[in-house]
Amino acid sequence: MSDLILNNKDSFVLDSIHGTLYAAKKANLTLLDFDNDIKVVARNDWNKDKVALICGGGSGHEPAHAGFVGKGMLTAAVCGDLFAAPSVDAVLNAILHVTGDAGCLVIIKNYTGDRLNFGLAVEKAKEMGCKVDLIVVGDDISIPGNPQPRGIAGTLFVQKVAGHVAEKGGSLEEVKQAAVNACEKTASIGVALTSCSLPGESNDRIALGKAELGLGIHGEPGIETIDLPKAKELVSTMVSKIVEAKPIKENAILLNNLGGLSPIEMNIVVKEVMESELGQNTKLIVTGSLVTAIDMKGFSISAIQLDDVIVEALTSDVDADAWPGMVECREVPITKCENLIARKVFEPSYDEAVAQVLRKVCLSVINIEAELNHLDSIVGDGDTGSTFAAGARKVLAQLEAKQLPMQDNAKLLTTIADCLTSVMGGSSGVLLSIMFTAAGRDFEQNGSLAKAMQEGLAQMMAYGGAKPGDRTMLDALHPAFEAWVSEGFSAAIKAAKAGAEATVNMNSAKAGRSSYLNSDSLSGTKDPGAYAVESVFSQFLK
Repeated sequence: MSDLILNNKDSFVLDSIHGTLYAAKKANLTLLDFDNDIKVVARNDWNKDKVALICGGGSGHEPAHAGFVGKGMLTAAVCGDLFAAPSVDAVLNAILHVTGDAGCLVIIKNYTGDRLNFGLAVEKAKEMGCKVDLIVVGDDISIPGNPQPRGIAGTLFVQKVAGHVAEKGGSLEEVKQAAVNACEKTASIGVALTSCSLPGESNDRIALGKAELGLGIHGEPGIETIDLPKAKELVSTMVSKIVEAKPIKENAILLNNLGGLSPIEMNIVVKEVMESELGQNTKLIVTGSLVTAIDMKGFSISAIQLDDVIVEALTSDVDADAWPGMVECREVPITKCENLIARKVFEPSYDEAVAQVLRKVCLSVINIEAELNHLDSIVGDGDTGSTFAAGARKVLAQLEAKQLPMQDNAKLLTTIADCLTSVMGGSSGVLLSIMFTAAGRDFEQNGSLAKAMQEGLAQMMAYGGAKPGDRTMLDALHPAFEAWVSEGFSAAIKAAKAGAEATVNMNSAKAGRSSYLNSDSLSGTKDPGAYAVESVFSQFLK
């Protein structure tokens, strides 16, 4: 069961409407106050000179229906309680408020409560002298031959087409005919991995690894429960049902997030739909969380066959906040680029003295892999030895293959940096690569290896944020490089050992995974990174 952010069930819908109005970008909406529980959002710039459009139904599908109120789309939205049709009085008051001499078209989705309540309100409005008509959208094609198909997200296509014709000054008859035409050319199907959350109720009807195909937008069960396939197969199944229901010609597609899919998942859905049989014939596409089912993890695909009127209608501008706008379909733009990073910037060369130093350094790290892992299992996640050894093995392999520029110390340092980042996971590989990259650049300018390594360490500290005393490898590296510059390499060996030993008595860490541990977990244990540095320097005592 999922929790919901709400004050209480009774105020759920009205609180949501208030939030919608607070955040409305175009300031063209108003909540009609009839001094009762009626909840109607309408245009505040409406002057009754054209055909009015009303839609509505139960709430829980936000941004539908209020989010599509605005010039070029709906004139008013009648909001019922959660998944419940609004009252007859609410619908009737909305009709009376927005209808002028040009008349009013009411567009609803095919659910019993909506048909009855909106239908009765329309008949009452007619008795009161209003010029009003109604159409019912049933775009769900999940059950072939169903005499009462449900209305789902394809309803937005109908609203958009009707709204465009009304905005152009069409008569009520012309607006209704355009809406009927759009309805007849629209097909939709949905799928969900979870049901939706309702206040105080469980949503765990759909088992993990399953999906319901052909579901409604109120949490009602789907037509078929299937094992959740890969995205491509799932989309292919849904597309095949749409294609079977409506012949493929030029079409527009609406991809609707039912509320719970992450953006990355929706992007994958878009990709698979556009590369499907349906997508190959698609000229326009619109995506987003448009007709939701609260937090249902799923999506629906709606397709509408295009003609000149529908293309013009779908691409016309509207002043409705929730309508994202249609996008003309295109090939994925790809720019071919030359991989400049992969190009070798050096010629391999060999120097036996340099080779001996490198081999000794690499083997010193590889030989204490298990010991480092053990230390890190006490103060971290147990992989320092494996991580450091992976970098050492990579450099050693390049050395043995004679693929290093050993006669050019600057390029050698930067090449080592590249080796480390290619195999060392986590932050340590990046930090060491920063150090060797910066050291290579400094050596090329100044020619001192000790000062170059000290400069590299400064850059590591600047990017990594750690400093001496934070219980990291810096506690050995920093004093070692300082001693190397000021007193020579022998002093650096002693300083590295002293620095590593000092971490034994450091009861708090301020960087790395050790920073999450208490003093009891750290006390008496040498930092594994500092110990690795100590081991490397100590090899040169032999």
